Amino acid sequence: MNEPISLQSFNTFGLKANARHIETAKNTDELCRYWQNAQDQKLPILILGGGSNVLFIEDFNGTVIRNCISGIEITEDEQQWHIHVGAGENWHNLIKSLIEKHIYGLENLALIPGNVGSAPIQNIGAYGKELKDVCAYVDIVELSTGKVTRLTNEECQFGYRDSIFKHHYQQGYAIIAVGLVLNKHWEPILTYGDLAKLSPETVTPQIVFDSVCGMRTSKLPDPALTGNAGSFFKNPIVDIKLAQRLKSKYPFCPQYVQHNGVKLAAGWLIDQCGLKGYQSGGAAVHTKQALVLINKEGKASGRDIVNLASYIRQKVFERFGVQLEPEVRFIGRHGEINAVDAIS
Repeated sequence: MNEPISLQSFNTFGLKANARHIETAKNTDELCRYWQNAQDQKLPILILGGGSNVLFIEDFNGTVIRNCISGIEITEDEQQWHIHVGAGENWHNLIKSLIEKHIYGLENLALIPGNVGSAPIQNIGAYGKELKDVCAYVDIVELSTGKVTRLTNEECQFGYRDSIFKHHYQQGYAIIAVGLVLNKHWEPILTYGDLAKLSPETVTPQIVFDSVCGMRTSKLPDPALTGNAGSFFKNPIVDIKLAQRLKSKYPFCPQYVQHNGVKLAAGWLIDQCGLKGYQSGGAAVHTKQALVLINKEGKASGRDIVNLASYIRQKVFERFGVQLEPEVRFIGRHGEINAVDAIS
């Protein structure tokens, strides 16, 4: 019987959890081979990117395959840059390298943790921009056959922190590359946070990048120092009637009109419940940003994080009548479990 292998360095929460096996795939063939080997052994399989959006609530009784497929290819035409990126590339490092090449358009998404392959799953977004705005395609591989399929932006069915990859292609498939398209005519998006203070006439991509990095580092703890997975909850989207009731009772409640309702700021709702700094076991709400749950002093277990999230969800619902949903993926003994059910 092999000794269990620690997953602590492979999840940004820094939680102490183990797996039976860990493999590192640097190309599509290795990814398929490791998956097929685990299938032959009838073991649960988890394909892991940067580990920035997972919560191990217990040891994983199977094989973890780290998707480390690298490579960045850039082509261009008169109007656009076309960037083909391996799933294992670090998202923030990609943005930095593109800016150094004077290729712009991803600045609002700076410092989002994790790898490129995870970006489409969540349809990552921040400060007025989402991956769907720049994604041309996503390449996936059927792990049992090695067959590669390219899904267009429309076929990815992107929604708010949502995509087809959350509902289909979860079992037996893996994202191996993402295609991005960026317009050479750069237009800043300055609708959120400190970006709204910038002048559209004088702002540059570097200024937007620096401003976003400044905002994120001032609010979000460095996972290398304090374990966390960034924003833990999605910003809830509610119907107009509830939004109006909340606005009349709480005039300073941030609200953003969407095509399917009104988006509220989950961090603001949690903060209004007086939960900044609240601690449950080794887990705590970050003192500077209530949307972030932390592994305080490295003493939290996965269950501590679950219990804290459950308490927060309960308190927000009691006060505002709004149900929060986790953005983070919950991983149990045999694989991913329903995060809402886990904290309900």
